[in-house]
Amino acid sequence: MRYAGKERRVHRVFVTRNTEYHVRRDTCVAVRDRRTGDWIRGHLAVKSRVSGGLRFTESGGIRPNDGTPVLGESLFFITDGRDLVTSPIVSIERPPRDVVAVYGRS
Repeated sequence: MRYAGKERRVHRVFVTRNTEYHVRRDTCVAVRDRRTGDWIRGHLAVKSRVSGGLRFTESGGIRPNDGTPVLGESLFFITDGRDLVTSPIVSIERPPRDVVAVYGRS
C-alpha cells in the first residue's frame, strides 16, 4: 500500500551516470562516486542549494524546472557565482539510515 499523504522525508539521493548527490531538503550534503563508492570531499555541489532541474531537448534547447528535479533532468546548482549542471538523473532514491549517519563526516 502506497502512502498518499504529503512527503515527509527530507533526504534524497539524486543518482546520475557517475555520481550520487545526497540532498537534505534542498541542500547537497554529500557527493559520492558511484564507481568507487568514495565520498568526494570538496565537491562544488556540497553545501550548495539545488536550484532546479534542466532538461535538454532533442533540438538542443533547454527546458528549465524551478521545482524539484525529476528523472531525465540534470541537477542545477548555483554556487558562489559558478554554475554546476550534472548529467541526467537516472534514479531518485532514499538513502539508508547508516549512510545518512555519516553525512558531514565523509
